[in-house]
Amino acid sequence: MKIQLDNQIIDINVLYGVRKKLAIQMDAMGRITVKAPNDTRDEVIEQAVKQHEQEILKRLQAIAKAQAVPKTRVYQDEGKFLHLGRYYALQELIDTEGLSEEELRLNLRKFYFASCKKVIAERIKPYQTMLKVKPKSIDIVESATKWGSCSSSKKLTFNYRLAMAPLEVIDYVIIHELCHLTHMNHDRSFWRLLGSIMPDYKDKEAYLARHGQAMTL
Repeated sequence: MKIQLDNQIIDINVLYGVRKKLAIQMDAMGRITVKAPNDTRDEVIEQAVKQHEQEILKRLQAIAKAQAVPKTRVYQDEGKFLHLGRYYALQELIDTEGLSEEELRLNLRKFYFASCKKVIAERIKPYQTMLKVKPKSIDIVESATKWGSCSSSKKLTFNYRLAMAPLEVIDYVIIHELCHLTHMNHDRSFWRLLGSIMPDYKDKEAYLARHGQAMTL
């Protein structure tokens, strides 16, 4: 369901079950889940969420700040940059001789795009087999807000900055988007399927929430 808090429309995942009390949870990526007793009315859920409006908005703002892509940083050819979870000197990743700072940035961006495309192509295959799904297409894109996405037409996209993350974190994003080919929404079935492939997926989400700001040019 969707609830308006201040000027924002917030998506709420509601899980009904045999329980006495209503509980509100927010994960590391800012997704909100309400666990409610069976037959709880929508207005009761909305009222409960709005009682925590300031706390929810404050946490969402903190998560968005941590995930935001900072302005392009100034660097020289000896600068340190992440690749597959480790820091490397720039000259270990690309040729730096005689290049201007802008040329270094553009070439490094090309390096990450190529690296991400290669890694995704290699690592997605076994998970496709495991989940018995096949995307219509796979593209590497630039995004300030999403690590990956799955469209209703079964087209997957992955943020080129994933090439900066450890392989197991890249695997998480791959599995996450592949699971959307079966379950488009973040409902209970989706998380159950994701957890069956990667039980510690919350650790990977936490990594992206903590380190996303460092994964930039």
